[in-house]
Amino acid sequence: MSFALTPLTSLAGAAPVRVKMAKSSTVSSAKKLVESAMKGNDASHDAAHVFRVRDLALSLAREEGLSSSPDSMEIHAFLNGKMEQNTELTLDAVVRKDMSIMGQFLFSLSGSFSEPVICLSWQVELAALLHDIGDYKYMRDSSEGKIVEEFLEAEGVDESKKIKILSIIKGMGFKEEVEGYADSKHSAEFGVVQDADRLDAIGAIGIARCLTFGGSRNNVLHDPSILPRSDLSKGQYMEKNKQTTMNHFHEKLLKLKDLMKTKAGQRRAEKRHKFMEDFLKEFYEEWDGRS
Repeated sequence: MSFALTPLTSLAGAAPVRVKMAKSSTVSSAKKLVESAMKGNDASHDAAHVFRVRDLALSLAREEGLSSSPDSMEIHAFLNGKMEQNTELTLDAVVRKDMSIMGQFLFSLSGSFSEPVICLSWQVELAALLHDIGDYKYMRDSSEGKIVEEFLEAEGVDESKKIKILSIIKGMGFKEEVEGYADSKHSAEFGVVQDADRLDAIGAIGIARCLTFGGSRNNVLHDPSILPRSDLSKGQYMEKNKQTTMNHFHEKLLKLKDLMKTKAGQRRAEKRHKFMEDFLKEFYEEWDGRS
């Protein structure tokens, strides 16, 4: 099976593009792992959350014009409207700032594609899919902390890619920045995955998730005598002792807008943040009988 690549004239001068075969089953296997491993979680941290984060991360990557590399970008070829097994390709090219040009590449093979070639960031997708497996809040056994690493090894993921994916997952939690120390040397892939997870924690979805999680843990909804904690350490944040559900907005969710790593994430966070502020204003007015 041979592939012919024809770039549009707008790509004149771009670096040569080379494609190579890669495993097409890894993302599919990751989805199945997510559904299995997170089956018993409440709706604040279930498979639906993960799939939203995946979709957001890929969308942010496109908005950011995430540059491609042999390690980060994947082309998923759709033949006759369905993903064809073993036709996932790695794009080895330097892509210009506008990711929309990726859709302008025309591929042909012994037949023709009935759907446009869709370009996705493979490492971004895997990191987003796997980011909440082994979450300390739901961990029942310490061995669950190794599930993702063992999965990547079993899938035969290249060591350098595995390290990068695990690094994204390990560093993206709010607990890693709660004391005010952020890694300014993060990768572009890290930025879009972390921002995607944080976007799903704010706005209408974020409010629903916060209330769902608090209810699942039988937390007090609101108690004016229990004030939000300030100057939290990582350990204090992870303990969450004697805290109300509403305090979580002040201890974490309202801080996320200013912690976004990407321009695209910052733009989207503005609207979601404003929605939370409006909700909280109405909530406290109703609680106090003022509305």
